[in-house]
Amino acid sequence: MKFLHTMLRVTNLPQSIDFYTQVLGMTLLRTTQRPEQKYDLAFLGYGKGNQAGFGEIELTYNYGVDHYEHGGYFGHIAIGVEDVYKTCEMVKQMGCNVTREAGPVKGGNTIIAFIEDPDQYKIELIGLSSFG
Repeated sequence: MKFLHTMLRVTNLPQSIDFYTQVLGMTLLRTTQRPEQKYDLAFLGYGKGNQAGFGEIELTYNYGVDHYEHGGYFGHIAIGVEDVYKTCEMVKQMGCNVTREAGPVKGGNTIIAFIEDPDQYKIELIGLSSFG
């Protein structure tokens, strides 16, 4: 088995693509428009995504939907970064929301932070040095 993607429903596809490419440094891998079914898709990832063995993010825009209720089951996406503190500063300078400032995880030494995408999905930033 192989992890392929995580799907997130978004309310503004171009804005979400900008966030994941400009703020998180992902690459837009492919898009699909399904006007008859009233939705568009964008797949993003690092490198070549699934072709390189990494999972992808699938952003789904359903025509005419401008709000989603976030359920209690989904937690967050985690992204490894070289420097969590610098990444948080860059995120703030780009006008994005940091919901938990960079610092050690409670009860440990791993440096983490949380940010939000344009649809308020939580993204945890974890220092890559934690992985040896």
